[in-house]
Formats: sequence, structure tokens, C-alpha cells
Amino acid sequence: MNQEAKAPHLRHSSEGEMADLGVAKMRLIAQADSSTEGFSMAEFTGMAGPWTVPHVHNSTEEAFFVLSGRFRFTVGGEDIEIAPGGFLNIPSGTPHVFSAHPGGGSLLVLWVPGGLEAMFLELARLPSGSIRDPKIRAEISARYDSVPVQP
Repeated sequence: MNQEAKAPHLRHSSEGEMADLGVAKMRLIAQADSSTEGFSMAEFTGMAGPWTVPHVHNSTEEAFFVLSGRFRFTVGGEDIEIAPGGFLNIPSGTPHVFSAHPGGGSLLVLWVPGGLEAMFLELARLPSGSIRDPKIRAEISARYDSVPVQP
């Protein structure tokens, strides 16, 4: 087997494109390209309350690792509480939504395959809080694998 050597992907804690989504800030750690083999990862930090609208990814798995604070996820109609150190993988095709408990928190998000990070970068160029606006979210989501659903 003759494979071409690839350079490692390194991102220090002070690096990564930032996106202010109003309710949370995203730091892009790994963007889907040839160096990441098709996944993307970001760190989100934000305040208490809902961070998104109910939605589903038809082709993307989304995994969450809680770094600080507590989060409530509703996944396929089931409520799940996650504390620091907790991990949740949401298979593609599964409706979900989440919110941060009082005090807010931070988490890592992994998308496989990658590409969904571009939606957040686009949302960050809009007015604060657009990520939770159903009309704006539906318009932008139509270009990405993130489809708003009824709760």
C-alpha cells in the first residue's frame, strides 16, 4: 500500500475561525477538507436557553461532548440531560433540539461527514439570534443538511 503522507491537522486553543451566533459563539476547530478526512468539529460556548430550533440532519451524524454546564437535549421525543464529560451521538435522520441550563455552558460538536459548519459561519453574518429564528433558519438550512421540523 503506497499512500501519500498527509500533514497533521493542528489547532491551538487560541486559533480557529470564530462565529458569533448571538446565543452562542462557535470556534471552528476542524473544517471538512482533505486534511480532516471528511469530518468537522467546533467548540460552542454560550448562555442559558435554547441554542437552536428543532431540526434533523438527513445525511449527517452529530455528536456532542459537554465541556462545562448542563444541557437538555430532546432527541426523537426523549428528553436527555447531559453534564460535563457526557457524550451524545445523534444518528442522521433523528430530530433533535437542545438548550443550556442556567449559567450556560460549552460543548464540542463533531459532524460526520463535515460541511455543516459552513451553515453556522453563514448564520453568524446575520443579526444576533438568527440561529433560533425559524424563517431565517429554514431559508439558510435549505442549503445545508439541517432541516427544521415541528416539535
